[in-house]
Amino acid sequence: MSSVLKIEKLWVAIDDKQILKGVDLEVRQGEIHALMGPNGSGKSTLAYALMGHPKYEVTEGTISIDGVSLNELEPDARARMGLFLAFQYPVTIPGVKVADFLRHAVSNIRNPERKEGEGLLPMRDFRKELRSRMDELGIEQEFARRYLNDGFSGGEKKRMEILQLAMLRPRFAILDETDSGLDSDAVRFVSEAISRLSGPDMAIIIITHHERLLEINKPQQTHVMLAGRIVEHGDARLAHELHDQGYAGIRARHPDVAAEEEAQAVKNETHAVVKT
Repeated sequence: MSSVLKIEKLWVAIDDKQILKGVDLEVRQGEIHALMGPNGSGKSTLAYALMGHPKYEVTEGTISIDGVSLNELEPDARARMGLFLAFQYPVTIPGVKVADFLRHAVSNIRNPERKEGEGLLPMRDFRKELRSRMDELGIEQEFARRYLNDGFSGGEKKRMEILQLAMLRPRFAILDETDSGLDSDAVRFVSEAISRLSGPDMAIIIITHHERLLEINKPQQTHVMLAGRIVEHGDARLAHELHDQGYAGIRARHPDVAAEEEAQAVKNETHAVVKT
């Protein structure tokens, strides 16, 4: 039986400011979902809240996998439950080699009871698996000897996120605007890599403004966010409509939520002027 990630009536605040307002979403292993919406609609907030970022406070609602609540779990425990987040802006860690980082990350996921400095995957087995994954993805072996994201181009950072995804093999992968700022070749690499890694054991939630990642990875379900709510659900045709026509139609079909979005934008602009 496939696992289920369930989000029920989720309200999330940042610094006492309510961002998400009653989000409901259900994702099953093996499915591809697209999460779309204009800037500020709450897409990234949802991603960070799912992973348990301490800045994002769940004020109401639940997040669960197979009925087990994640609400009180730390990010590392959520990762061991099968969640993965590919960041829009990956962190740079000078002095830590890609291979060392991956060996510790994979060991923590596969052997959650291990103590620090103990229980690492045997080096021979890890290197064999890492080389295999890098060959599969078309990533040069030299990449593993570099420091994590240090001096990486935008495309190289996204390759690093995809390599982590390939090594960790989560049940639920959230890709937060992985195509942001990439040229056509880098987008093609990411799209083809996601297609290669997806399958019955992994659900993928693609957060994006565009259709480029979705051309190869067609979503079974597309969800549209506006002002902290999911206002519409559809299939790949809805994603195509949004790419082709923008969000004017969505706002016209949901005038009350659109009015709330506009009021919040005015409030944010006023706050910014006051601060300056």
